Order: sequence, then C-alpha cells, then structure tokens
Amino acid sequence: MLIKRGAEAEIRLIDWYGKKAISKLRISKPYRNKILDESIRKHRTIHEAYMLHIAKNAGVSTPCIYFLDPINSEIIMEYIDGIIVKDMIDKDIELSREMGKIVGKLHKNDIIHGDLTTSNFLIKNDKLVLIDFGLSFKSKRIEDKAVDIRLVKEILSSAHVDIFEKALRLFLDGYNSVYEIDKILEKVKKIEMRGRYARVI
Repeated sequence: MLIKRGAEAEIRLIDWYGKKAISKLRISKPYRNKILDESIRKHRTIHEAYMLHIAKNAGVSTPCIYFLDPINSEIIMEYIDGIIVKDMIDKDIELSREMGKIVGKLHKNDIIHGDLTTSNFLIKNDKLVLIDFGLSFKSKRIEDKAVDIRLVKEILSSAHVDIFEKALRLFLDGYNSVYEIDKILEKVKKIEMRGRYARVI
C-alpha cells in the first residue's frame, strides 16, 4: 500500500515475512543519464541506511533495517506503529524537550538530519522514534547544525503557532542538556540575519 510518493522515493506499507514493514524505493529519474541515475540512487540508498545505523549507535531510536537492496535502491525497514508528534505536541508540549534531547544526541555525534519536522518524530510506547534520514549527512560544522535547529524553529513557528515560544524553549533546554548550544544559537541568529538581508535586497 502506497503511503507517500515524494520527489525522491515511494514509501509503501508491505508484508515482510508475516509482519508489517516499510519499503522505501528510490524512483528512477527519466531525465538523468541511466548509468548516472542508477549510481545516484544506489549511493543515496546505501548512505541513508548507514545514517540510520550510526544514529541508532548514537542512542537515537530509529527504525530497524530488515533488508538493503542497493541494486534496486530499496530499503525495507521496521514499521513504526505510532502517533506523529505533529498531532500531539499541542496537547503534550513536553514532547518538545524530548525532541531537543534527540537532536542533541545527533549533533553531539556530528549527525545532521536535514529534515527535522514534527512529522518525522513518532511516539511509540511513550518514546520518540526519529524517521526519514534521506537528507542526513555527517558534519562537524556549526553552521550545518544551526541549519537543523533553524528548521525546527521554522516548523514550530508555522505549524504550532499557539505553543511556539514555550515549545522552542523546551526544545532548546532538552538539546542543551545533551550538547552545548550557545555557539549554535549564535550561528542560527547569523543565518536569520542573512535571510532577512536577502529579502530586503
């Protein structure tokens, strides 16, 4: 059953030896050279599986990988039967703090997620699970970590307006309890200033 069709991949709910699983299949791009297309999809599939693995080693709950098929650019992974944080955070604002702790663990281990929305955090058995590492990469750069934090701030301010200020404060508190945030927040401010300046110009 098709759950989501994005620009890069199709996400399907499948049966994997008698249990529910998720298939993430990277789609061929007809406008690209065939050999280049196969190489890109293969590389990105292997890379995403690797990022899921190292995030789990960093102490972050992520879906388990059942099968990796680089030739067909497919990852089959655990189906997380949970509630998305987006639907619960307005009722349980403390989820923001837990999100912050998770992102702090990632950044402490130089893992940049790249798509930190409240839709990519799921609640299962009262614990948060982080999904969708398709845009993730390794980086020690403060700017890359600041971009991750900036995205969280944007999502909270646009999708969760009524709780934005408190939710952001709790998120930053949770993050700072795991990983020093001061220099990253300074960089976030600089990024925001650049954005405002670009809009004026």
